[in-house]
Amino acid sequence: MPNRAAIKIIQNRHFLTTTPEKSVRAVAAHMRDNNDSVVLVVTPEEGKLLGICTERDLAFKVLAAGLDPASTPVEAAMTANPQTISPEKPFGHALHIMHEGGFRHLPVVLPDGRPIGVLSSRDALGLEALHFFKELDQKEVLTEIL
Repeated sequence: MPNRAAIKIIQNRHFLTTTPEKSVRAVAAHMRDNNDSVVLVVTPEEGKLLGICTERDLAFKVLAAGLDPASTPVEAAMTANPQTISPEKPFGHALHIMHEGGFRHLPVVLPDGRPIGVLSSRDALGLEALHFFKELDQKEVLTEIL
């Protein structure tokens, strides 16, 4: 499972983007409305990745710092120039990058800098669950045979 390409994990999955001048309040509402905990910050013209902003960033860098969410641009809360992974790289490589960097989200980016999705450490749980259910099915088959 960790050998699956990143593109296979994120295909057909939506992800959120915003531009750096949007207010933290608008971005937080966008995240809430889409039930997502991360947004990629991109250039307005080309859509190239500038940064990543998570709900944790919003809480710690804006709310805990006493900044006004309505007037603070998301650029002030994002992590600029985040580590990324290319679509063909294995998911196991992404997990290693996230573990080493101490973060939970990793943008998947094309060679031209445009993001096509976001991997999450939670994706590993989905793979483990899939493996668990396959194993459970095999045990049931064996039980029936015996």
